[in-house]
Order: sequence, then C-alpha cells, then structure tokens
Amino acid sequence: MTKLHKTGPKWVMYSSMGLELGLSVVVGFLIGSWLDEWLETEPWFFLVFGIAGIIAGYRSIFRLVKRVQNDAETERDNSNNSTT
Repeated sequence: MTKLHKTGPKWVMYSSMGLELGLSVVVGFLIGSWLDEWLETEPWFFLVFGIAGIIAGYRSIFRLVKRVQNDAETERDNSNNSTT
C-alpha cells in the first residue's frame, strides 16, 4: 500500500474547501434554528449562528489557502536549493 503525505494529496485539500464551507454554514443555521425553537426567539439565534457559520467557513478556507501557499513556497525553495 502507498503511504500518503502528511498533508494528504492536494486534490483532497482542494475538494474539502467547499465541504468545510458548506458544513459550517449548515451547522450554524441548524444550531440557530434549534435554539430559536427551544427559546422561542425566532429569528435571532438563526441569524447569529448562521452568520457565525459563514464566518467560520471562510476562516477555514483562508487557513487552508495559507497552508497551500506555504507548502508551495517551501517546495519552490527546496527545488531551488537542490539545483544550486
């Protein structure tokens, strides 16, 4: 069996970006909806947790993009050092 890199194949990272954003938003809205029903405060928790889910999703995408950029820079630096 082949071993995967520590960070996994690049296509897995890229495909997880949409999944992370979507799940963050859905979970935020579901928690907000449940709290609104439980506390009878519609639509306030729905909006607050929905916005929090959107922010969390974009934050996770931003962190993933930064990691991919750092990996690319490291690979480029390593290839430059090996040729000299």
